[in-house]
Amino acid sequence: MKKNWLKRALGISLTLAMSLTMLPAVPVAAADKEITIGVTSFADTLEPTEQYFSWVVSRYAVGECLTKFDEEGNIAPCLAESWEGSEDGLTWTFKIREGVKFSNGNDMTVEAVKSALERVIEKSDRVPEFFDLDNMEVDGQNLIFHLKRANANMAGSLADPLFLIVDTSVDDSTFAMEGPICTGPYAVESFSPTDACVVVRNEYYWDGEVPLDRVTLKCIDDQTTRSMALQTGEIDIAYNLKTENLIEFEGNDQYTIQDLQSLRSTYAFMNQNGALGDLALRQALLRGLNKEVYCANLLEGGATPGKAPVPPTLDFGFDELNDENSYDPEGAMAILEEAGYVDKDGDGFVETPDGEKLELNFVIYTSRAELGVYAQAAQADLKNIGINVNLNTVSYETLLDMRDSGQYDLLIWNVLVANTGDPENYLRENWYSTSANNTAGYNNPEVDKLLDELAATFDTDARKDLVMQIEQHIMDDAATVFFGYETTYLFSSNRVTGVKMYPMDYYWLTKDIALAE
Repeated sequence: MKKNWLKRALGISLTLAMSLTMLPAVPVAAADKEITIGVTSFADTLEPTEQYFSWVVSRYAVGECLTKFDEEGNIAPCLAESWEGSEDGLTWTFKIREGVKFSNGNDMTVEAVKSALERVIEKSDRVPEFFDLDNMEVDGQNLIFHLKRANANMAGSLADPLFLIVDTSVDDSTFAMEGPICTGPYAVESFSPTDACVVVRNEYYWDGEVPLDRVTLKCIDDQTTRSMALQTGEIDIAYNLKTENLIEFEGNDQYTIQDLQSLRSTYAFMNQNGALGDLALRQALLRGLNKEVYCANLLEGGATPGKAPVPPTLDFGFDELNDENSYDPEGAMAILEEAGYVDKDGDGFVETPDGEKLELNFVIYTSRAELGVYAQAAQADLKNIGINVNLNTVSYETLLDMRDSGQYDLLIWNVLVANTGDPENYLRENWYSTSANNTAGYNNPEVDKLLDELAATFDTDARKDLVMQIEQHIMDDAATVFFGYETTYLFSSNRVTGVKMYPMDYYWLTKDIALAE
């Protein structure tokens, strides 16, 4: 069944014409059936229950889940060949695929799947954001989930890489640096968090031929360096290049460029446990940000200006939502003055109503180039209305630690907004009052109530209405800075074939990628 929320997200693959001004790509000096992919560093461990690092295990074609998403964003079978839910959404039965082996040759039985999921539930505090499990039982080839809270989208929840299936019969203490034992087309050969992850063909793979012997996923955080590495042939595929890189490949038919419109959102949490617990300050901050300029000029049209949790490419009423805190610097200064934020010492920055210095700590990471652009532009705009912002640039791993410990006033975030097939999990994970990831202290009982209702609602139109109500509350509460929704690009050399972009950002290396004949 096709989802109707994906209105116009998929871009068109563009093959560019030859340019005499470009240097020809140099063939990669590698063994037969070997390629290199340029990626941004993301994980300091391959332990899939840590933070969001299971995404790496999935992206690198090592781990698989019971379900997956296809090229159109629809849920599809993977390690489960079929599933069925009860009318009340409390019982789900998944038929586990037979004949699958882990990369070490061990059989993937139903009991092994159950054990793998029990491991996730034990080790990760993120599980309740997806479902509230009572128990699991094995019935022949079926794994049956009994839930305490209804879930209308259990199949989509289990497609999140957090729930990839690992072999629990081995010593899992080695997973962090040697990689988990999974069922994907490739297995980890070596891993260095700041250098590269090398994967090799899984000889036991269940779903057809694996065309490559070895793939190196090389960490190249700098966008310009990553682009140049593709041009010189050091790498064959480059992820997370941007609009400004298009000109570097203009007129060169040795490369294919694909684009995906705005399934990601860049936003900043505002920590209500500190100075930003004041609604007036949050409202003024939002009104001081010229997001139209950030997206149109600074990012060269590579993003749509943000206002709501869900981008306009998903059919959840973006244009119908009211943004009372859109760009209005004069209004922002009026709000500050009325609330008692005044520059008493003449340094150009307001003090708090009780006379204390106000300096907001904005924590960012820059492996995605647009994040630094947004943050620096925001710092400049907020200075113009008298709000002092200090930028604190850290690694992604450090940012996660600072988020979890609440060591921030603002904290940049960039995520896929439909990671389970629609925005339900994304909204619950970030704005439900008791979510483990809601360290900003946002608490609106009506939002909690609506999210609980959404979990048990199957009707598409009713789900859309509930999502829109939740979004409007979050916007009215001035809870979060929604900067923009970026276009994602995938650049690849025509030395390789089968390179595809997926709406769900879980699949980078796949069994379809091969060397061109």
